[in-house]
Amino acid sequence: MIKLNINDETSRLRSVLLGTARSNGGVPSLEDAYDPKSMLHIKQKTYPKEEDMMREIEAVEAVFNKYGVQVFRPKIIENYNQIFARDIGFVIDDVFIKANILPDREQELDAIQHVLSQIDPEKVIRFPEEAHIEGGDVMPHGDYIFVGTYRGDDYSDYIIARTNMNAVACLENMFPNKKVVSFNLRKSNTNPYENALHLDCCFQPVGEKYAIIHKNGFLVEEEYQWLVNFFGSQNVFEITSEEMFHMNSNIFSIAPDVVISERNFTRLNTWLRSKGITVEEVPYAEISKQEGLLRCSTLPLVRE
Repeated sequence: MIKLNINDETSRLRSVLLGTARSNGGVPSLEDAYDPKSMLHIKQKTYPKEEDMMREIEAVEAVFNKYGVQVFRPKIIENYNQIFARDIGFVIDDVFIKANILPDREQELDAIQHVLSQIDPEKVIRFPEEAHIEGGDVMPHGDYIFVGTYRGDDYSDYIIARTNMNAVACLENMFPNKKVVSFNLRKSNTNPYENALHLDCCFQPVGEKYAIIHKNGFLVEEEYQWLVNFFGSQNVFEITSEEMFHMNSNIFSIAPDVVISERNFTRLNTWLRSKGITVEEVPYAEISKQEGLLRCSTLPLVRE
């Protein structure tokens, strides 16, 4: 049995589900693309090749093996994108919450049933259908749960709005001892420089006390400022719109002093090292063309 334990984003990782790029399905049509960054690369004919993405994910698995992390993989669905494991679920404390995801991605949950079957069934739950939620929007942080959402009346117009206030209420009810703080995120179906698909596209805690953040990812300046004040402005690394586009906030922590980051994130990686954090650099620029990066493709199950 897997004894789930996730209380934050940075404690020492022991067990993780890592997505796969095998049998990825090739280049989707524009009509089937979910996000503006994928659309951009489809139009430019620069959409990533399966073999390149497989090589990138293998580089991440090699880092996990280096640090003795137990790695689970989804079963392969032929001709289907299964890279972004974080979309389909997340763990808070000892509870696995299945995401209410886009309907045609439901089979991704079936592909990890061999993992879910190793968890106490009473600890695997799902919110009501009207509570939309994906793991990229949910960040446990000790006594807090940070949640990205979209509160606009035009929510249904945005395929890239993935977590609603019904889900925020469900989190509050399920974890009454935690403070759930929601953040209204900027959404665009067409402009990848103006779209925070999930909270981890514009914010992530790192190390013992630091955070990476992109101000324009937040629609409400006071909510952005709340995060800056929470961590302390001296502990916050502000990324530019170009860095947000390349997913600089979407790195992944193995421990407070070890992160996996994209090798081209020169400014960020230099800053992390200046804070005493070991940076394991991997190539991930091809996967980032689908508006997701390292946090998106990992689903932590157990941290110390």
